[in-house]
Amino acid sequence: MPDTVTSTAEAGPGTETASVAPPPVGAGFDYQIGGPYPPPPGVRVVARDHSVAPAAGLYNICYVNAFQAQPGAQGGWDPDLLLRDVGGEVIMDGNWDEALLDLRTEDKRQRIAAKVNGWVDQCAAKGFQAVEPDNYDSYTRSRDLMNADQAQAYVRLLSSHAHRKGLAIAQKNTSELSDRRRQNGLDFAIAEECGEQNSCDGFTSAFGRNVLVIEYGRAGLENACNRWGVLSVVRRDRAVSPKTAGGDRYVRETC
Repeated sequence: MPDTVTSTAEAGPGTETASVAPPPVGAGFDYQIGGPYPPPPGVRVVARDHSVAPAAGLYNICYVNAFQAQPGAQGGWDPDLLLRDVGGEVIMDGNWDEALLDLRTEDKRQRIAAKVNGWVDQCAAKGFQAVEPDNYDSYTRSRDLMNADQAQAYVRLLSSHAHRKGLAIAQKNTSELSDRRRQNGLDFAIAEECGEQNSCDGFTSAFGRNVLVIEYGRAGLENACNRWGVLSVVRRDRAVSPKTAGGDRYVRETC
């Protein structure tokens, strides 16, 4: 089992210090947020969506889209919690067709966190050991309407709640904020394409070996394995497709 660490999120009065267990370092890893399937041999750490069950007997990370609305799901959010431009149009992440959530005020951050932390509660109840709040870097796609301070104030609400539930919490990408990981209560990192971008040091400098790497291309995988092979590294297809009979999109490779 991984070592237990103490992590504190500076989320204001009432914040609790909790002991949580991050994933075991260097362990076999599979990224299954596109749909669950039996983990391949040698896998000890699995990431899955909060809507499904964890993998029995393994360390499980629970995926939640915490900073943006899933495609087609923006109608489930109060309209004023969607980030809008001066003309009232919702600002979208065009790569994934996801509406950005509006983190600019404490009231909105609290209301958004209340909904997302409801998913975190589901993760804990199902037996996950950690949570992965995606799109921490959404402020960089906000057309300068949001900033890093607002993203961090919000992530502290999530980390404080996760710790109270006994869950470790990941920093997803956003290496520019890695040096603030302790103040923000973040226990390990999940980095997409840091091998492709030659930027994994931006995470290891703050998280040490507590970094899980996901690559989507062969060159990125080879670089990650050659330079940062002591980390947990996996290559998946961009759709993170489940391994199903007859499926031709599924890709999974490791070092």
